[in-house]
Amino acid sequence: MGSVRWAFRCGSWTPSRSDWLFAARCIQREEKDRIGQFVFAKDAKSAMAGRLLLRRFVCEKIGIPWTEIKLQRSPRGKPYLAAPLKDSSQDWSFNISHQGDYAVLVAEQGLQVGVDIMKTTMPGSSSVPEFFRIMTRQFTAYEWSTIQSAGSEHQQLAAFYRHWALKESFIKAIGTGLGFNLQRVEFHLTSETLTQARPLRQTKMHLDEEEEDDWVFEESLLDADHHVAVALGTADTPGSAPPSSSLPPPSTFTLLSFSELMASASPLTDEDPAYWDSFNVKTEAPQRQRDTHTST
Repeated sequence: MGSVRWAFRCGSWTPSRSDWLFAARCIQREEKDRIGQFVFAKDAKSAMAGRLLLRRFVCEKIGIPWTEIKLQRSPRGKPYLAAPLKDSSQDWSFNISHQGDYAVLVAEQGLQVGVDIMKTTMPGSSSVPEFFRIMTRQFTAYEWSTIQSAGSEHQQLAAFYRHWALKESFIKAIGTGLGFNLQRVEFHLTSETLTQARPLRQTKMHLDEEEEDDWVFEESLLDADHHVAVALGTADTPGSAPPSSSLPPPSTFTLLSFSELMASASPLTDEDPAYWDSFNVKTEAPQRQRDTHTST
């Protein structure tokens, strides 16, 4: 089975005019237009990186030439490969996430996959207890006990975002989206400490109070503040084995440079100088994010 774990650090990416214009030429026109509508540069860069990660994956791992790749979105916004399809593409499941300073892509052959990344940040307009009160319905009583017993407020926030990423990774893997009651899933974390050195795969999920053996969750840190959760489930084919019986050891994320991200890229459209002009005048992020971001 094939397995891909890629990350790109958008937060420290300061694209030159030529880099931004070339990147814009290498994605589909409708995606270029959508990215151009973002108010803040941070969001535009994250969305651009996500599309480029997807195209690099399809080109290099599935083997479809860059200029022939057609990506579309499901009604719930999940990207999928529309055409042309190769036999091997049917075996791959892929998902992207971007939040904080990174965009990430995860792909697996023969498994359902979902990924979510969360940055541990202080709530902007409320205290940590008030923030938790507002979010009460998103977690079970057991999960709240785990979160609120984590230690300092920063450690509690880290536990909160860790649980959130786990839930989102599962939701994205099954493609349910909005409307799924998050209290139906409850996570029991491993007692091992998360580090940047290696992903962990011991956390268990309970669905409707029953432990689920057909789902495996990988957890890793890209850096001290960014937690990534990957949900791996059985494929929609009869007789497929639970992933825990066949998965190789979890691999760490490969951090790509911009040149590596674009290594297989080919232009799809003509250069649009005005696209740089509109990007170059964008504010990086809302004021609150600029106040709290120390690593970008």
